[in-house]
Amino acid sequence: MLIRTLSKLKTPFFISPVLHHCNKKLPINQLSTLLFFSPLNSSKPSNGFSLLLGRNIHDGRPRGPLWRGKKLIGKEALFVILGLKRFKDDEEKLDKFIKFHVLRLLKLDIIAVLSELQRQEEVALAIKVFRVIQKQDWYHPDAYLYKDLIIAMARCKRMDDVIQLWADMKKEELFPDSQTYSEVIRGFLRDGSPADAMNIYEDMLKSPDLPEELPFRILLKGLLPHPLLRNKVKQDFEELFPERSVYDPPQEIFGMR
Repeated sequence: MLIRTLSKLKTPFFISPVLHHCNKKLPINQLSTLLFFSPLNSSKPSNGFSLLLGRNIHDGRPRGPLWRGKKLIGKEALFVILGLKRFKDDEEKLDKFIKFHVLRLLKLDIIAVLSELQRQEEVALAIKVFRVIQKQDWYHPDAYLYKDLIIAMARCKRMDDVIQLWADMKKEELFPDSQTYSEVIRGFLRDGSPADAMNIYEDMLKSPDLPEELPFRILLKGLLPHPLLRNKVKQDFEELFPERSVYDPPQEIFGMR
């Protein structure tokens, strides 16, 4: 019966090897395995129907960009983001929109809105959303919420807002990680405020976590025009990282006597 069925199929390129094995008097279970589970192309998974039809059929396993773990923003969150950006230049309309729409969002949606505004560098709107989050019943001090917002502010050169957020974080007894220290120190140095950068540096030394090397490297490079401040950082660096070396460029390059 099986041989008769195979002989009627219009796939001679497949029938030939099967009939060849049939001549060897294989057991029926081995023949069925050969028919339904042997791929024509070993590089691509196939099944019995794909063999008979001469084409591959998707086997149901995840593939493509839809399976890369990208978090999708909900419709309500997307509506809020577009509304906030629409009314950002009108303070009165913006406050009304926040009151009637942002406050109604669920926890995950409002956090998604905050993250997306930071990604789009809409930092002024991100601060407003963050202040709304702080007033929610479910809110509790979270260093990571501060971290993302502070880094976004520093990269957008809004250092006054960074100072305010930094003070709020200290009131809530939160300590940043090394990446936050690095970005804020770099932001103050870029802004031409070495004194503020040193204040952040002092906070880093008081942190319960051991400091890492990167913030020191940023300071040692950014404080080249300020030798007194740089020498202090260099001494601390050599005490904490005795196996590391510090490159000192020739003084005449920077006009230091």
